[in-house]
Amino acid sequence: MKVALIGASGQAGSRILQELTLRGHTVTAIARHPEKIANLPGVTRLNGDAGDPAGLAALLKGHDVAISSVRFATSDHAALTDAVKRSGVARYLVVGGAGSLLSESGQLIVDSPGFPEGARPEATKGLAFLNALRSETDLNWTFLSPAMRFIAGERTGKFRLGGDTMIRMANGESWISFEDYAIALVDEMETPAHARRRFTVGY
Repeated sequence: MKVALIGASGQAGSRILQELTLRGHTVTAIARHPEKIANLPGVTRLNGDAGDPAGLAALLKGHDVAISSVRFATSDHAALTDAVKRSGVARYLVVGGAGSLLSESGQLIVDSPGFPEGARPEATKGLAFLNALRSETDLNWTFLSPAMRFIAGERTGKFRLGGDTMIRMANGESWISFEDYAIALVDEMETPAHARRRFTVGY
């Protein structure tokens, strides 16, 4: 596929880029500082601003899929969504957050006791992004939330998928590596199973 990846130089974005190239996809990798994007086969590195809908739409045009891997706290979900709509790209995949997931009791994780205050702005904007997508009627979107701890690790290919409830291990921990998250996201891109839905991944 021809894939446009917004935020290709970040922690998650760089692993998604690696996974896409590993599987032979052609990628337009977009970031404000394209020199920070890995120079991989089949990758075109471009400068792009997530806050410029018209400019970003021009970069996205002609691709089969757009993937957004940018921080919610420093981006405008309306501008991103507008750019995807303008571009005519058929599918939009979003790297989500854990704060918008539900606990086993049905409480939002961002509202649960002990949620880190430093992570609240990002989680709150991520929830707003998800809710905005849920109101879209003419955009084929998918929002993939990672487990609570989203960190560098190994590419194992062994993980579990869920819906709106956070996935935890038997010991209560909730985590996923960037590398395995990338596998789950690209799997969804290649074989869609969560159109206009959010799902989650964890160990």
